[in-house]
Amino acid sequence: MDLHCIAFLMRVACVSCHTVAAQMSLEDCCTNGQGHGVDKQECASLPLISESTNCRIAQEQCCMAALEDTSCTQGINMAKDEGDCKSLLSGSSCETKTARMCCECCLLGRALQDQKLSCHLGLPVSHQCGQVSHACCLDGNHFGNRNTEDRFPMLLCGSALMSNVPHLFPLIPSLHWPLPQPRPHTGPSHSDINECLLGSYNCRAGERCINTVGSYRCQRVVSCGTGYELTESNICKDVDECETGTHNCGPELECQNTQGSFRCRPRVRCGSGFIQDALGSCIDINECLSQTAPCPSGQLCINTVGSYTCQRNTVNCGRGYHLNEDGTRCVDVDECQGPDAACGGHGCINQLGSYRCECRAGYAFNSISRSCDDINECRHYPGRLCAHKCENTVGSFQCSCTPGFKLASDGRNCDDVNECESSPCSQECANVYGSYQCYCRRGYQLSDVDGVVCEDIDECALPTGGHICSYRCHNTPGSFHCTCPELGYSLAPNGRNCQDIDECVTGTHSCSVTESCFNIQGGFRCLSFECPTNYRRSGEARPRVERSDIIRCVKSCQPNDISCILDPVHSVSHTVISMATFRDFSKPEEIVFLRTMQPASFSMGVPDIVFDILEGNEHNYFDIIKRYEHGMTVGVVRQVKPIIGPLHVVLKLAMNYVTSGVVSHRNIVNVHVFVSEFWF
Repeated sequence: MDLHCIAFLMRVACVSCHTVAAQMSLEDCCTNGQGHGVDKQECASLPLISESTNCRIAQEQCCMAALEDTSCTQGINMAKDEGDCKSLLSGSSCETKTARMCCECCLLGRALQDQKLSCHLGLPVSHQCGQVSHACCLDGNHFGNRNTEDRFPMLLCGSALMSNVPHLFPLIPSLHWPLPQPRPHTGPSHSDINECLLGSYNCRAGERCINTVGSYRCQRVVSCGTGYELTESNICKDVDECETGTHNCGPELECQNTQGSFRCRPRVRCGSGFIQDALGSCIDINECLSQTAPCPSGQLCINTVGSYTCQRNTVNCGRGYHLNEDGTRCVDVDECQGPDAACGGHGCINQLGSYRCECRAGYAFNSISRSCDDINECRHYPGRLCAHKCENTVGSFQCSCTPGFKLASDGRNCDDVNECESSPCSQECANVYGSYQCYCRRGYQLSDVDGVVCEDIDECALPTGGHICSYRCHNTPGSFHCTCPELGYSLAPNGRNCQDIDECVTGTHSCSVTESCFNIQGGFRCLSFECPTNYRRSGEARPRVERSDIIRCVKSCQPNDISCILDPVHSVSHTVISMATFRDFSKPEEIVFLRTMQPASFSMGVPDIVFDILEGNEHNYFDIIKRYEHGMTVGVVRQVKPIIGPLHVVLKLAMNYVTSGVVSHRNIVNVHVFVSEFWF
């Protein structure tokens, strides 16, 4: 037996051994599982018919036995029909291995029959293999001349499998297995005879043989179909849906059973002269149409509700005719003379049984309605009647123009309208073909709302408004004007920039005669430079100090003043610069240049010049570097950080002359830096 099948049996044997009251007998449970395996050819979706564990085991084992029977039968039939089992070598499922085993064991039985030996296989094979071999050996004379599926529809593969099951069931006290005990491999024994294997059954065509313990039964191969059920006697019996309540008839209908189905009939019956539809409604029968000549000759049939009546025939004149005064014949009707005015005011011509209208211009005669219909000239002649728009009227048409045009004197063309004559624009207007265009004077723009009104442009609010004026921008209707700070600045001739007022030149400063006036951006400063002790001023005092001016004090010692003579500072100078606040500071700006009279030299004994900032650079706004220009040594003071004015700072710079690492003498330069509040 296949290891997978043995593992399944062991799993079944190890279920819980609690005693459960069986609602169905084990024979019924087995029959249900066996029938499911035969019909469905699978046991995975086996429905449980009882909560009993023993019943479930019986269902599963009998279903597996049925599958084993079917697989074994397939293997035997392959051995008989094809003479080999090669097509079963590749499969690994339990069913395929069972079919292969039965196929090969059947081939052994055929070999015994061909060699005219005893059909009792003397090899130590399984009991199931021995049964298959014995049956194929006994039936060998019939191979090839009968339908093997009819003679051997079911073999003992499953029964042989189930013969080993009771060895496991003593573990379950409440289970009484109905099958016979397995016979030992030695000595005589009694076992069930498989009538389906031996062919000793009597099943009709369309039925298959299913072996049972001590007997067999026949089961239909094809199901009964919808509306029928299979009885215990293997007969398809009609299902009465009306009795079982499985119909879908509504409350106003009643169920009537038929063979294999049912019908829904109305509960209320209709009387004579009516027919009933599928919903039960009574519909009148038109006997004049459904019957052949219901009335005698010379009479007319008239249908009524639920019946009909017969009337004598009368003369019926067609359209356009009427009976004469005697009522014996039909004469023409003159529609043109009638009070209804058949042609509605148009010309009318009478004809036999009819009439014809002569329509006025703009109308056409309609032969179906026999009247004069209006002609839609705009639709019949599109684009040829009017220059712009055409509107149909009764019997004619009318032209109109689009906005911006007026109808010409001919009533069809359109002339341009000069809208500017009515002054639609707030400032300037230009007439164009079919319209007009408004435009504005400088400093205004058209409104986005109506495109007619000119609105003032706020130049100060434009993205470039911050650069229109140096200081402040003031918008005016249609223009703008710039202003400057109240003190120290005046508006430039271009009306936008602010220029500094030099109070020292205009004489509007307030410096005394002992002070020097120095102009700065936006103002002035009164400066007074005094030389320190032991220093005298070089040059005359000036009433006004320029940017490039330097006030120098040179050392002048008394003959016996040793400390003055030993002081290394030879001169003290003052210079003044004025700067604006840099609006966009991105790189260092060079502001002061300290030029020496000593040529640049790297020879021994020639002093080197070292520049340094001694005071006034607490915020590190400045630095000083040394470079060489035209063979001379130059110290350059740079602004390295942005400065926001107003600010006044004094930078004390030193020019050190160093020889052999020792400062031989020094010159001091005081730079007075004035930074204005504005960038201009």
